Amino acid sequence: MNTYCRKKIPSFILCITLIVAMAFLTTGCNGKNSSGSGQEAASGKESGVLGEGSTQFTFTVVAQDGSETEFEIHTDKETVGEALQELDLIEGEESEYGLLVKTVNGITADYDKDGVYWAFYIDDEYAQTGVDSTEITEGSHYSFKVEKA
Repeated sequence: MNTYCRKKIPSFILCITLIVAMAFLTTGCNGKNSSGSGQEAASGKESGVLGEGSTQFTFTVVAQDGSETEFEIHTDKETVGEALQELDLIEGEESEYGLLVKTVNGITADYDKDGVYWAFYIDDEYAQTGVDSTEITEGSHYSFKVEKA
């Protein structure tokens, strides 16, 4: 009986070692990006400097959970909408009132499903013009925030 126990102990230790090693390996490969928030990782665009051009402005995205992503945009485009579309930061549908923005930085706000939409702000004030008709002012701060109707 003593020989039987001696053969089982090394097998038991080997099994425990393999289980611990697998646990470490799987937690190290969980697919999360530690350099930014989940929203940034999902969108593929992290905060920073984007674009090339002589005009510069700041652009912030505020998700529904309150997380913010800020970009410094450089462009030669005339409107904020043109600059952001060129960099694939916004997507939407054309309507009779202009571009209806539905996705910003890879995050979609679905009014029909959740009652939320992207609100456009200029220097922290609710914009009186659409993003596609707002001319860029050097040094201004533009943002999109998810809001509930």
